[in-house]
Amino acid sequence: MCGAHLNRLHSCLSCVFFGCFTKKHIHEHAKNKRHNLAIDLLYGGIYCFVCQDYIYDKDMEQIAKEEQRKAWKLQGRFFPLFNPSVGPSGLQHSVGEKYSTWEPTKRELELLRHNPKRRKITTNCTIGLRGLINLGNTCFMNCIVQALTHTPLLRDFFLSDRHKCEMQSNSCLVCEMSQLFQEFYSGHRSPHIPFRLLHLVWTHARHLAGYEQQDAHEFLIAALDVLHRHCKDDNGKKANNPNNCNCIIDQIFTGGLQSDVTCQVCHGVSTTIDPFWDISLDLPGSSTPFWPLSPGGDGSTLNGESHLSGATTLTDCLRRFTRPEHLGSSAKIKCSGCHSYQESTKQLTMKKLPIVASLFHLKLMSYHSYLYRKIPTYVSFPLELDMTPFMASSKESRMNGQYQQSVDVFNNDNKYSLFAVVNHQGTLESGHYTTFIRQHKDQWFKCDDAVITKASIKDVLDSEGYLLFYHKQFLEYE
Repeated sequence: MCGAHLNRLHSCLSCVFFGCFTKKHIHEHAKNKRHNLAIDLLYGGIYCFVCQDYIYDKDMEQIAKEEQRKAWKLQGRFFPLFNPSVGPSGLQHSVGEKYSTWEPTKRELELLRHNPKRRKITTNCTIGLRGLINLGNTCFMNCIVQALTHTPLLRDFFLSDRHKCEMQSNSCLVCEMSQLFQEFYSGHRSPHIPFRLLHLVWTHARHLAGYEQQDAHEFLIAALDVLHRHCKDDNGKKANNPNNCNCIIDQIFTGGLQSDVTCQVCHGVSTTIDPFWDISLDLPGSSTPFWPLSPGGDGSTLNGESHLSGATTLTDCLRRFTRPEHLGSSAKIKCSGCHSYQESTKQLTMKKLPIVASLFHLKLMSYHSYLYRKIPTYVSFPLELDMTPFMASSKESRMNGQYQQSVDVFNNDNKYSLFAVVNHQGTLESGHYTTFIRQHKDQWFKCDDAVITKASIKDVLDSEGYLLFYHKQFLEYE
């Protein structure tokens, strides 16, 4: 086994022993003492040294979650976040929790005296809405900037001056993003000209330089990568390792993707957990085979999505992404149990969900006959999304790739709300990007470069949806 969890500390469940996975300390203890069960102290998973795999027990997971909640409540660190039904910022605090008080410094008091006028945030407030001038086929950049500037935790980070730059030159992309947030939330209504941002993107991501049309998804990943490299963690060190990074980008966007490879002879399982910033989902009509639609395609609902006859849903795409895949005879692996090359199956599931799932990059392109073409497929997506069926802990409930979903209205750990949608119109060679962003409770706006117009929820849900951005409804601060 390898992956991000190899550095994790494990605790023996039979005695008081702690050992790390990397140096096999916990393995040696299990072998010598015959204590075959240990718990991963970061993720809470129980590892069996006989099965050489993690055990997914619903009762144990529920106990672990309840104990975590009790501990966080005692420390006053738990509160729901980004509840769209509360206030213009979407933030809500629990009753009776403890929070550290804020005392303004002399410098902050001086700034407050010099700026006595306060802007009252109302449901009709347009602060945060600002168009972006197209500098020549830069709609791919403008649409991602709109999505990032309306990401709640990222907005709070930059508007609270959390970034402390140590670069000697003026080439820090994080500083420019901080300035961009100040521009967006300054109250100015004239379109902003992001020429400095474009210059820095060309400097740090040279494959995006030039005035040709670029891919919005590629720009998103490049921007997150540069921001990640320029951010500092709490210890003031460079954040070069995404597995052990405390920068704001990884705190918000990084999740853990679990890959289970199962030998078809001895049924031994090899597990890896890798970090991810986004999820790319195949569409019907791509070069990969698709699957039957969800049951009840004549008008039933699943995960809040309306199943029109013949329509494909985001849930369908996620079901395909997380179903077991037979690797075939041409991709045999060397099984550690059989000590020989054997055929296997591979299954991807979510081990750790990110706060923001920039999530779902719906693959628009298909490679066929040496040419790329756009896939003309509409995928319906919901305003509210429950990722519980696609978690690693839920894979025991799968049968032949199908998930029998049980409704738990009180479990909000894995529930998300849609807050931004990037769309692509036209062909791959001469297309155009626009963005729908969510403002306040249920107000949506369409951002088309410099033009911003009011949009309805129907407009959003009827759009093609190239990139979907979901935010966790509830966030547990550790």
